[in-house]
Amino acid sequence: MTTTDEQAIEATVRDYFEGWFDGDAERMDRALHPQLAKRALRDGKLSESPAPEMIEATSEGIGKAQDPGERRIEIEVVDIHPPIAAAVVHSNVYREYVHLVRTESGWKIANALWEWDRERD
Repeated sequence: MTTTDEQAIEATVRDYFEGWFDGDAERMDRALHPQLAKRALRDGKLSESPAPEMIEATSEGIGKAQDPGERRIEIEVVDIHPPIAAAVVHSNVYREYVHLVRTESGWKIANALWEWDRERD
């Protein structure tokens, strides 16, 4: 694991989370692989949000409505085995497990599995 890779992965994850909370579709787009598989377990079934849906929801400001104001975004890069990596993200709103791939244009989030953070109010 190199510091440069770890920093680049953290920057990608920040683009994803901060882009969501700020309604910045450009940052969200920059963070996501076009074939993103973002999933959550709802009523025993996996719901999925592909990259275009996430970018559109970001531009509509859906994440802004969930912004806790005083943000907490803790990123733990769990493993890097180029060209893939895994990270765990804890925020005021979400717990998310992300898998990233290194592309010609940098690290991109390819998979995300999330749940509401149980500690939120």
